[in-house]
Amino acid sequence: MEELCTKARDYNLITEEEKRLDEAREGKVDWYRWGPYLSERQWGTVREDYSGDGEAWGFFPHDHARSRAYRWGEDGIAGISDDKQQLCFALSLWNGQDPYLKERLFGLTGAEGNHGEDVKEYYFYVDNVPSHSYMKYLYKYPQHAYPYEQLLKENKQRSRKDPEYELLDTGIFDENRYFDVFVEYAKTSSEEILIQISIANRGPEPCELHLLPTLWFRNIWNWAEGCVKPELKLDKTMKNIQVIKVSHPVLGKRWLYCDHPTEVLFTENESNNEKLFGVKNLSPYVKDGIDSYIVQKKVDAVNPENKGTKAAIYHLLKIGSKETAVVKLRLSDKEGIKAPFGDDFAATFVQRKEEADAFYQRITPFPLPDDMRNVQRQAFAGLLWNKQFYHYNVDRWLKGDPAQPLPPQKRRVGRNSKWWNLDASDVFSMPDKWEYPWFAAWDLAFHAISFAMIDPEFAKKQLLLLTKEWYMHPDGQIPAYEWSFSDVNPPVHAWAAMRIYQIESSMYGRKDRNFLEKMFQKLVLNFTWWVNRKDKDGRNIFQGGFLGLDNIGLFNRSKEVPLGGVLEQCDGTGWMGMYCLNLLQMALELAVEDANYEEMATKFFEHFIYIADAINNIAGQVDGLWDEKNGFYYGIVRMPDGSKIQLNHDSIVGIIPLFAVAVNDPTAPGRFPKYRERFRWLVENRPELVQCVVQVDKLEMEGTLLVALASPERMRRILEKLLDENVLLGPYGIRSVSRALGEHPAILRLGNEEFRLDYEPAESTTPLFGGNSNWRGPVWFPINYLLIESLQKYHYYLGDEFKVECPKGSENYLSLWEVASQIN
Repeated sequence: MEELCTKARDYNLITEEEKRLDEAREGKVDWYRWGPYLSERQWGTVREDYSGDGEAWGFFPHDHARSRAYRWGEDGIAGISDDKQQLCFALSLWNGQDPYLKERLFGLTGAEGNHGEDVKEYYFYVDNVPSHSYMKYLYKYPQHAYPYEQLLKENKQRSRKDPEYELLDTGIFDENRYFDVFVEYAKTSSEEILIQISIANRGPEPCELHLLPTLWFRNIWNWAEGCVKPELKLDKTMKNIQVIKVSHPVLGKRWLYCDHPTEVLFTENESNNEKLFGVKNLSPYVKDGIDSYIVQKKVDAVNPENKGTKAAIYHLLKIGSKETAVVKLRLSDKEGIKAPFGDDFAATFVQRKEEADAFYQRITPFPLPDDMRNVQRQAFAGLLWNKQFYHYNVDRWLKGDPAQPLPPQKRRVGRNSKWWNLDASDVFSMPDKWEYPWFAAWDLAFHAISFAMIDPEFAKKQLLLLTKEWYMHPDGQIPAYEWSFSDVNPPVHAWAAMRIYQIESSMYGRKDRNFLEKMFQKLVLNFTWWVNRKDKDGRNIFQGGFLGLDNIGLFNRSKEVPLGGVLEQCDGTGWMGMYCLNLLQMALELAVEDANYEEMATKFFEHFIYIADAINNIAGQVDGLWDEKNGFYYGIVRMPDGSKIQLNHDSIVGIIPLFAVAVNDPTAPGRFPKYRERFRWLVENRPELVQCVVQVDKLEMEGTLLVALASPERMRRILEKLLDENVLLGPYGIRSVSRALGEHPAILRLGNEEFRLDYEPAESTTPLFGGNSNWRGPVWFPINYLLIESLQKYHYYLGDEFKVECPKGSENYLSLWEVASQIN
């Protein structure tokens, strides 16, 4: 594969998009400078919450967003910005009936929705490429008044047993009375972006639309003294074209060319303090000034001098039924372009689209049905559009800004107060930019693996970011997510780093050992944090809390266990077994060029053995988590008086130990003599422990070895539950909890409290952890992905002869590879 990649590059057969990525990787051209880095919701985030009680949704609600300047970021519809979010561009719309401009996506807060927070909009990421040289987005905007109050009222009066009341349920889209608003971006260079907005009237009658593409600066000047304020100013008017000049102390000079605007409106991106708080405004022109001018007809709400820090290019469009109107803009670093919307404008979009087609064909060159190819491409588009600039200096947030009132004193010991070191100012891949407009550590690892196929450089940088000293805590913990950096996510980052390394090697012919070494060194610190902080009694049985599975337990695993108990988790212990094998694999790969890493490999192999001993109770020194009668791994609550309670309900936490599996490279023993020597010592001196994780007839390390927390026979017994349609096997993958809990829920009584776990295949009726968290039945695809990968590893060693009944009771026996394909 490496040879093929090299030849392709020698003969200049790579696509134009790959050339751009190579230029960026080599530091020649910064194609990443501009991208879809604008959030879709900044209101209601922890970063903007300066309350004393930590109620972020209530402190900065959606109703404030149009009038109140943000501190840490910006939001918008189909928006773009530079990679530090200094200059932003996005859509604003008005159908003539809404109470205010549609400048950002609307949704329900955790308290307003009957199943937690939820965006109530329809928007689609149609296309994108890694350099963002071509992007396409679709937003569906109703022609009648958007039903804000109706959505709030109806959802709030519904119980958790009722379905959510969606935008489509309101009838707002009846008779196709809506606009399809397509936004396309095409770069002519790393610093010039063409913008084309196509508005299709899908309704039965002609309809008017007020379109206001908006350009503005993120407000950084109101928070500290001495900041230089940037400026937007109407520069000149050409024939049917108006030009806005951008002056910024860091970005320098730029020009936005606007084709046939009705009017260009200017205001300041500053809070309307008079409206919000009853105090005097800093300027007569405020953030919602353009909204006041268009919707409320206040002619003095915008600056007649045609300058400010926020500008809208206003187009009043009358669009016939089934017709489409097109608006063009050009954001450039070039002054005085004579024909900014000439023939080259349309030609660039055609060319970039063709280049995107060629790039994705290159990524998946084998035959694939058109529908599947489109699904894959839109999935990549979703990843790429969900990049976001994330800015959050926790120390400054806790203490407050010099030019602003001090936050309540109790914030100093509240949320994230132990993360004073975290100083984020980077582009991240987000789970999504509305519901989760902040990074989540283990989600990011899965995103990065997908990114590795199309942009391995970005994938590597994402993982490396979390290990930087301004993210990773000095004690070695990796921050989990904004609502509580101290929560614990599964340690999947070593696995992700190795997979990215392998994908880049296979697809692009590059082995980035420097990346692997950097990740290994930092992850050793994180591994040590786990050992020191999440193994309460030093028994190699681990805790960890919710571990990304929010609502899967009898009680909230992120809080203290009732009555002072300790929850010994089979998922936490399984993840740590997997972590050992991932770090072992990384160490051996690094040992190819540096023999010192062999000793680190033996360290992690030995630690793996001790974890295997503990979870399986091999030596009889500690209580294990394997239940021989039920053939499954279960957690245990250990009470202060020494008694213990086994949590013997079937859920995906019991299959996590299956992920701790590896098949060795048969050539490894000969290449790593120190590792082989240490392995032999363990075989001779601790045979009872080694025997539990390595097949007995292979202990001489000749040929292929299987190393696993769960032996093949234990794995077979786990699969009996996993492949039972009445337990964990569902039509679309492995359920999060057993279907049997629907009729016979798990019930635990501790003191005066009763705790209950049901099977709920749709929306959760239990707000146990988070407003809308629900793993009580639905398929959680990252777990399914890891399960498929693990079964394939078992199959690689055991072969086609090892078969299991799938599904249980069918008398249909399949190899593990076939089972993995069935789950897939």
